[in-house]
Amino acid sequence: MAEADIPECITEHERILQEIESTDTACVGPTLRSIYDDQPNAHKRFMEKLDTRIRNHDREIEKMCNFHHQGFVDAITELLKVRADAEKLMGQVTDTNRRLQEAGKEVTAQTEEVIRCRIQQRNMATTVEKLQLCIPGSLPLHRYYAALKTMEQLEKVYIPRVSQYRFCQIMAENLPKLREEIKDVSMSDLKDFLESIRKHSDKVGETAIRQAQQHRTFISTVAKQAGLDHYTKPVFSLNGRAHSHTPNGLLMDDGAGDEEDADDEILTAQDLVDFSPVYRCLHIYTVLGDRETFENYYRKQRKKQARLVLQPQANMHETVEGYRRYFNQIVGFFVVEDHVLHATQGLVTRAFTDELWNMALSKIIAVLRTHSSYCDDPDLVLELKNLIVIFADTLQGYGFPVSRLFDLLFEVRDQYNETLLKKWALVFREIFETDNYSPIPVETEEEYKVVVSRFPFHDAEIEKQSFPKKLPMSQSVPQIYSQVKEFIYASLKFSESLHRSSTEIDDMLRKSTNLLLTRTLSSCLQNLIKKPHIGLTELVQIIINTTHLEQACRYLEEFITNITNVSPETVHTTRLYGLSTFKDARHAAEGEIYTKLNQKIDEFIQLADYEWCMAESDGRASGYLMDLINFLRSTFQVFTHLPGKVAQTACMSACKHLSTSLMQMLLDSELKQISMGAIQQFNLDVMQCELFASSEPVPGFQGDTLQLAFIDLRQLLDLFMVWDWSTYLADYGQPNSKYLRVNPATALALLEKMKDTSKKNNIFSQFRKNDRDKQKLVETVVKQLRSLVNGMSS
Repeated sequence: MAEADIPECITEHERILQEIESTDTACVGPTLRSIYDDQPNAHKRFMEKLDTRIRNHDREIEKMCNFHHQGFVDAITELLKVRADAEKLMGQVTDTNRRLQEAGKEVTAQTEEVIRCRIQQRNMATTVEKLQLCIPGSLPLHRYYAALKTMEQLEKVYIPRVSQYRFCQIMAENLPKLREEIKDVSMSDLKDFLESIRKHSDKVGETAIRQAQQHRTFISTVAKQAGLDHYTKPVFSLNGRAHSHTPNGLLMDDGAGDEEDADDEILTAQDLVDFSPVYRCLHIYTVLGDRETFENYYRKQRKKQARLVLQPQANMHETVEGYRRYFNQIVGFFVVEDHVLHATQGLVTRAFTDELWNMALSKIIAVLRTHSSYCDDPDLVLELKNLIVIFADTLQGYGFPVSRLFDLLFEVRDQYNETLLKKWALVFREIFETDNYSPIPVETEEEYKVVVSRFPFHDAEIEKQSFPKKLPMSQSVPQIYSQVKEFIYASLKFSESLHRSSTEIDDMLRKSTNLLLTRTLSSCLQNLIKKPHIGLTELVQIIINTTHLEQACRYLEEFITNITNVSPETVHTTRLYGLSTFKDARHAAEGEIYTKLNQKIDEFIQLADYEWCMAESDGRASGYLMDLINFLRSTFQVFTHLPGKVAQTACMSACKHLSTSLMQMLLDSELKQISMGAIQQFNLDVMQCELFASSEPVPGFQGDTLQLAFIDLRQLLDLFMVWDWSTYLADYGQPNSKYLRVNPATALALLEKMKDTSKKNNIFSQFRKNDRDKQKLVETVVKQLRSLVNGMSS
């Protein structure tokens, strides 16, 4: 049992030793007490165990010391070395401290000097602060007038009291320099103001013009509501409200206290321009007794600026914005001058502003004349007119005379009309080029109403016809009529806002419309008629079109009357010249019809191929002549829509030209010989011409009027066919002669051609064989004809 307890005791001792090693010393007592409390003699075994543990720790300490001994020795050696260096450093620190103490004495002296300077500076600052209460220390704050008054007070009151001090003498000497400095500074501010006003004049002018437009709109609205006819000329202030000038030059604000408009106020000139530099500089120069110098300088600079403002940009005429900027700058300039005129006393005078305005007005008019002449766009010219009107109204509101500007508008109106005429010339040409020159087909009543709504057409017979039907004029007629009305509207736009009476506007509209009809439209019609591709059918349609346009002129008169409310019975009312325009065009078209018809006849005549030496005729008319007659028949059928006299004249002209051409063919100098057979063939062709004339290709001829066109040919051919020379010679010169229309020279020329043929081809051999007397008769006839011809020439 005792042996079994020994291991347990040993284990307990190990635990106690571990506890002693790991716990605090104050807690060891209870642990040791437990050794004595457990078993008798246990403490001995514990002591043995403790000794054993102590020996173990001693061995470990010894091992550790042996391990770190060399490092300890080395550390001691290093420490001995450091001690020597520490003694050396101590010596250096001591020396440095000594030298620092010596140097600090000089720094201390300098510090005392700095302290004395600081005290002087503080005293000086205090002195300056106190002096600023009485000398012009407010110059940077632009309180120049206060500074001048202070200097005057110093100079007259305070400096004499302390004149014995040197600083007072210095102040007295510097006061004139300060005055000059104030003058220079205020003049510099004025120059800045002049530069600023150049930059802002555009905006000032824009503001003033906008106010004028608003006022004019308001007055126009009130006048319309009240049924008034006049225009109130406004006067505008720089604060955006209308005002009037009192005799003392003050501004009386008509809109004062109007709080309702406060929210709608636009940016005003005073918001854009600070006039205080002008007032300040004027006051300073006045106080210093040099006001005249300032006035001369200000006026000279403003004249220079006026010349710069009046100089337009080279490309001003290209856009409306160029004109608008130009007008804005000018208005801004004179608005500022007007404000200075009324806000200062004598800086600028009314005579000076009038001189500036007269100079400016002459320059403006010259510039507008030059640049408006470059404008070829009517819309741009119209915009220019509107700008000139509002420009004139704005400056008139400030009291500047603008009558010359309204006179200039008449010149601009002529330029506007010229651009309109050029524009409408292109419109008319395009209409004529796209027209098909055929009657307008109308399929339904709606289409008919559309055409009638565009052109005043009324024809009872056509209205009775059922659909589809055709209107006699071509599509260009309603288009031309509509464009003339559009031109009148465009011309009317220029007359708006010119403050002209209805009679004057009516006169302007009628004159411009007359120019359109008599010059532009007439020229387009004349050029159209002369174009080579316009044929007879187109010419016929042009005549019909001009007839309907001529009839519509009275509706244009009514249209203008409805616009202007001026009765056409007024004494000085200008009449439209459309009737003469369309009559002239129609006469030109008729003449062109005659010309082209004759040219076509000549083309057929050129196809003639007679065999002039043929023995006898073919028994039928020539093919070219039958084609010519068929052409004439079809052509004259187209003339049914023409006025009767036109168709009759064209038919008569064609027959006469055909007769003349055939006569010239017989008498052609290059034709040397002609046989009786050729005469017979020629007679057949003339007979066809006479049959055509007697068939009444155009109704309205009385009796044989048309056949008389061929009477010269007929009598000449009958003379040769019948060989009735005895009758011709016997009755020559008698009014009832059978061959009255046969000229002896014509008969002689043709007989000579036949005589030459008989000599060469024995055409008259039968006469020589059967009756030689006939050959002698021919010789006799030739002689008698020659005597007649000679008698006529003598």
